[in-house]
Amino acid sequence: MILTTKKPLGNTGLQTPQIVYGTSYLGNLYTVLPYKEKLALMKKWFECTDKPVVIDTAGKYGAGLALEIIGRGLADMGMHPEDIIISNKLGWYRVPLTTDEPTFEPGAWADLENDCIQIFGYDEIMKCYKQGNELLGGTYSSEMVSIHDPDEYLLAASDPAERDKRLLEIVESYRALFDLKKEGKVKAVGIGSKDWTIIKELYDHVPFDWVMFANSFTIFSHPVELLEFMDKLNHNGVGIINSAVFHGGFLTGGNKFDYQDVDPESEKGEVIYGWREIFNALCEDHDVLPGDACLHFGLSHPSIVSIALNTSKPGKMSRNVEIIQRKIPAEFWKALKDHGLIDPEYQYI
Repeated sequence: MILTTKKPLGNTGLQTPQIVYGTSYLGNLYTVLPYKEKLALMKKWFECTDKPVVIDTAGKYGAGLALEIIGRGLADMGMHPEDIIISNKLGWYRVPLTTDEPTFEPGAWADLENDCIQIFGYDEIMKCYKQGNELLGGTYSSEMVSIHDPDEYLLAASDPAERDKRLLEIVESYRALFDLKKEGKVKAVGIGSKDWTIIKELYDHVPFDWVMFANSFTIFSHPVELLEFMDKLNHNGVGIINSAVFHGGFLTGGNKFDYQDVDPESEKGEVIYGWREIFNALCEDHDVLPGDACLHFGLSHPSIVSIALNTSKPGKMSRNVEIIQRKIPAEFWKALKDHGLIDPEYQYI
């Protein structure tokens, strides 16, 4: 089974499939996969999805290693540049490794030969863009670009004045990206964030072509304010990619919620664990797997073009394609609404 359905990504002229493939595992996230296995995963993208395939990557992934593997793998497969759309998140720049382990995200990346540093600003983002394309090998380049985790960068500010300074650096970074678009070097400028309110704040300063929500629009969390913002983006011709619809794996049985430990006996823990217990019971009653429900809900809003999924297991890629082309019984969604797990007013499921 292969994904053939594509939607326009806002007004960018790009046509994107329902699934966008993440690539952090190509940068040795937590473990080192042999090149042969990485190549097999890349081949699976093209077996599961009609060309052009869309992938999401970043200079931060393995301090540029993921970009190198992508370029090498595409060349080894004989893929033409038009066979793939590369979305590159910018803001991390490769530098020589001078310590025992990389200084960014200690413990997250395995067996790296380089380090990377975070840089924002007009010239700095231009450097990131140029380096990213060099790491891809020259034949391939990123057509979609964005700033990597602007929410975390703003959150790290020590005081309001520092936050204002960082905000200006982000806006200047976007000025550089839109200049690249004017020059025809990229086709779409966007943003990805784990905090959708930061996207909303920056949208007052930056006319995004597309946005990527993470841990925001999910079967567990879909506040009215977010839905209203999604409608506004859709009305303005801004493409929406949804990601992290499992809340860091918690909704499918993991112990971390949005990648953080939560005490089950805390106030938040009682809410999320209680929600999951009822959710699992209803899934079992209706013979629906929790992950399947998360995927379908994550694609349900008409403004959403694609869902970004990141897996290092080829079989899971095939199953994801199969699942989103199945239907989930209406009775299941009604049961979730009846039990208060989904907003009863949500009309697209």
